[in-house]
Amino acid sequence: MSKLSKRELNTSLALSSVVGLRMFGLFLIMPVFTAYALHIPGATPLLVGLAIGIYGFAQALLQVPVGLISDRIGRHLTITVGLLVFVVGSVVAAMAHGINGIIVGRVLQGMGAVSGASQALAADHSRDDNRSKVMGIIGVSIGLAFILAIILSAPLAAIAGLPGLFGLTAVLALGAIVLLWIVVPRPEQRRAPAAAHGGEVLRMLVKPQLLVLNASIFMMHTMLTAAFVALPLMLARNTGITLDRQWELYLPVMLISAVVMGGVLRRVTSVAGSMRLILLCALGLGLALVGFSAAGHGHVLLWVAAIVFFSAFNLLEASLPSLVSRLAPQHMRGAALGAYATSQFLGAGIGGVMGGVVLQHLGLSAVFAVAAVLLVIWLPLLWWGRSRVIAAGTPVAA
Repeated sequence: MSKLSKRELNTSLALSSVVGLRMFGLFLIMPVFTAYALHIPGATPLLVGLAIGIYGFAQALLQVPVGLISDRIGRHLTITVGLLVFVVGSVVAAMAHGINGIIVGRVLQGMGAVSGASQALAADHSRDDNRSKVMGIIGVSIGLAFILAIILSAPLAAIAGLPGLFGLTAVLALGAIVLLWIVVPRPEQRRAPAAAHGGEVLRMLVKPQLLVLNASIFMMHTMLTAAFVALPLMLARNTGITLDRQWELYLPVMLISAVVMGGVLRRVTSVAGSMRLILLCALGLGLALVGFSAAGHGHVLLWVAAIVFFSAFNLLEASLPSLVSRLAPQHMRGAALGAYATSQFLGAGIGGVMGGVVLQHLGLSAVFAVAAVLLVIWLPLLWWGRSRVIAAGTPVAA
């Protein structure tokens, strides 16, 4: 793997600032939403889970169309329009007086589906052998945004409540638009040929090597979102770590996971190595969820499970989009990463609803256990697709 050029480094740092600012706004909601939303008029565990997950469903519906649009009209314009839609949704959620209004706002937030276009922009500015480094830098920015959100979420919610947090997400998204146009250079625009739509895109997306990667991000975010339906409540009820002190767990855990990610990614230089890493990380996520389920009042098991979970999550977050961008034809990279993001947010949507249903009917520990069961499907799928991904080390022929 070659060294990042000055342009690659500067661009990745600039784009990570844009992505990190947007994700910081989203992460502010996640640690406190369940605890606060259960007291909103009309709220039930199922509707709270739906409010968390419906954002993912809206994202999933639009990622491929938005990715295709970004291939044609440019990444910057596409991302800007998506962020403006996200701002509208944040304002609607901030002004809502009941859980139904928040659900509507979350739908509108999700319609600002720019994750695939953002990842495609990062890929546009990096060489194939450096793409995992660039995605890793962006992954670190997301991790740092998560850490800051965990620290600030509860204090800010205590001051302004959920409406204040939703309003802040709107302001942060507007800031991301400003950063996008000021600090992120615009790549040379390459228009997709007329054939790069419809049947050609579909043929690309059903290739086994892309299907297994998209299925992996689906499983990962199903597990993550389901876990966060229950995790804030479990920490408060079972371990005595109240909402305003939960950052004391997350901060060192995320710092350790960032160090782990930086050390591991430097040593993974091939597609085969990336697939071995993905297998290990999938296993780590499943075992960590079992650990959460069994933690009860045991702080040691909780800490170990959290370190394993977030280390595996961050490594997967950096590795999977890098592989997708390497295997997709350049002129359909936005569409490929849009499909990847569709799988990601569809998993988030299903995870939120699944977590709400299980929490309502089976309790806290069962949420983690049910999420861990997904490993029974994920591991065989990875084993089946491993050789196909390795064999497709060159761009997929559409």
